[in-house]
Amino acid sequence: MTLFEKERREVAKFMRRLCEQKLTTSSGGNVSVRTGDNILITASQMDKANITAGQVGIFSLNGKNLTPALKISMESKMHIAIYMKRPDVNAIVHAHPVFATSFAITGKEIKTNLAGEARAVLGVPAVAHYALMGTQKLADIAAEASIKSNCILLENHGAITLGKNLLQAYDRMELLEVTARLTLITSLLGKAKELTETELFAIDKLFE
Repeated sequence: MTLFEKERREVAKFMRRLCEQKLTTSSGGNVSVRTGDNILITASQMDKANITAGQVGIFSLNGKNLTPALKISMESKMHIAIYMKRPDVNAIVHAHPVFATSFAITGKEIKTNLAGEARAVLGVPAVAHYALMGTQKLADIAAEASIKSNCILLENHGAITLGKNLLQAYDRMELLEVTARLTLITSLLGKAKELTETELFAIDKLFE
């Protein structure tokens, strides 16, 4: 068995799932998981809709590439910065879901107070101001936003979701996109009934 084979298979599986669910394109987004002092992340310049375990790179928290045959994702700095800022996070999903990204571009709020599940799973998404992709500036801004929420909207870019494991991080991305669609549809229909502060407080207490 190769190094971290099970974990690399999981990373590849969730990257493929993002593409299958049209939450990103075959060239966009990245998925990572932290295992001890190492990070496993999808490599760049490949068809992510068909990515395999052997195309998942490994690098240390100090940024050393342990799989030199693979080109590590340009967003590896962002993943490292978030992991360093959030020791409770072990998985990160970065994607470009159409509806959620549209909210990130327009500066409109994705309302997680419309449905109980959205509030329970997502909380209130944070916003990270625009910075050029792949830069340390973006990494620092995203890491700072991660202190506020497990869901981050990247202005004019996409979204990031965090979790204790890959399923949790992926589920948050999927639900973020559903909630963005709900927000848009209910705004078009009008007269949406939002959960009250008392109802939101009760949901928050359930998951403390």
